[in-house]
Amino acid sequence: MSQRDALAAYRIYFILGALFICSLVVSNLIFQKFFYWDFFGIYTFEISVGILPYPITFLITDLISEIYGKKKANQVVTAGIFASVFSLLIVYTSALVPATEWSPVDDALFEKVFGATVVAVMASMMAYLFAQYIDIQLFHFWKRLTKGKHLWIRNNFSTFFSQFVDTATVLLLLCTFNKIEWDLFGTLLLSGFLFKVLVAFCDTPFLYLGVFLFRKRFKLAPGEELGPGLNAFQKEEKI
Repeated sequence: MSQRDALAAYRIYFILGALFICSLVVSNLIFQKFFYWDFFGIYTFEISVGILPYPITFLITDLISEIYGKKKANQVVTAGIFASVFSLLIVYTSALVPATEWSPVDDALFEKVFGATVVAVMASMMAYLFAQYIDIQLFHFWKRLTKGKHLWIRNNFSTFFSQFVDTATVLLLLCTFNKIEWDLFGTLLLSGFLFKVLVAFCDTPFLYLGVFLFRKRFKLAPGEELGPGLNAFQKEEKI
């Protein structure tokens, strides 16, 4: 791989990582607002707005897994953990300092909006650890099984299971800490999982498009990853 291609690959990788971390952190901050969506009269979803950016993280990790390899995908997931912890510390510190009398957002309002963020981030991190690592493992399992063919299989089947684990774990922890009533558990689990399955189907064309553009830009064969080329470039740079 040429130096120019390697630098371009790294820049894109960092951009994807930044989008991943932003989506993850924001989903933790906005989760307390819930909305409903009538899906053509077939089913009415009742879900947190925090779910809106979250599926983007799975699309990004699938794209990184397919193009950059398993190691690079795991690195992004690990970076997301540190970002979540750091955002938690910022919110916690902000809640400790007293608001001025003229502050547009007083302590009570801040506590109402962000008071459950600590529990939410911890719940999200637990679910995130399970779901993302499971997603990456299953993605590469299906990739080996299909010998690099049928991208739609590994994209959807890895996401379906990992998203169920993610949704169930978050709701279980939030209900345990009395942030959500237990009688809402079943409804929110079904709505959250079905919504994520629907999004997984919808994001498949975008994954195909992303993979196509990457393979065309870096002249990769079907199933080939950028990881080995980047590792070789790093070794050359050290020498």
